[in-house]
Amino acid sequence: MPYRADISSPPPDALDLLVRLGALDIEPVGDGLAAIMPDGVTPDTVASTLGLASVTVSAAVARDDGSVWLLNPGAVRIRGVMIALVDSDAFGTGHHPTTALCIEALEEILTVERPDSMLDVGTGSGILALTALTMGVPEATGLDIDADALKIAARNAQRNGLADRLQLVRGGPDAVDGNWPLVVANVLAAPLIEIAPMLVRRVGRHGRLILSGIQWSLESEVWRAYQHLGMQHISSKTQAGWTVLVAQASW
Repeated sequence: MPYRADISSPPPDALDLLVRLGALDIEPVGDGLAAIMPDGVTPDTVASTLGLASVTVSAAVARDDGSVWLLNPGAVRIRGVMIALVDSDAFGTGHHPTTALCIEALEEILTVERPDSMLDVGTGSGILALTALTMGVPEATGLDIDADALKIAARNAQRNGLADRLQLVRGGPDAVDGNWPLVVANVLAAPLIEIAPMLVRRVGRHGRLILSGIQWSLESEVWRAYQHLGMQHISSKTQAGWTVLVAQASW
């Protein structure tokens, strides 16, 4: 069974490290953090990864008022509208900096322009596609190599009354044809570099591209791959060691 780890005096990158260890949920508690950890990750591993002598362990209780277990997911607020998420371990709850940065970038774009569609690469829970749809983008396509993630994204779309506007496809950017005026890819730096040529082909004329899942130390390396392919830098922002890049097609 998962267990709760309470962490006092966490290091600055604790959130990132806990996510890498597979934390099911992380919440601030006073000056520390509380995390729900899978039983395959020992408390000693948590402590050593965080550079601490120990962490305080207790039983995890899901679905009650005092629980920090995100498997009782609640909802994510997007510009005043709540997006409800079903119970799942699919990535994309709105809590991790990579997702939060993407949502912020989407909001900034969609407040000044309204593309007729968007492509969400590595859709996970579908939260980024659902964000775009909630903000008025007429239709979205979500891609993921994980069939289970696509099932969760479909359930989330249905739960929010958006199923008829979200198409889900298994695979990467080579699994679809055509291009989109807005493309989002929240994966990791290495895959972003690897798929850059395919991903850029999915960006339409003067289209916008949002890239996230990039550790700040790898930002320049990722950007070089896309700059070489004709993308123009619009903005970048870093939070908790993670960076989002926003670019525009030069064609």
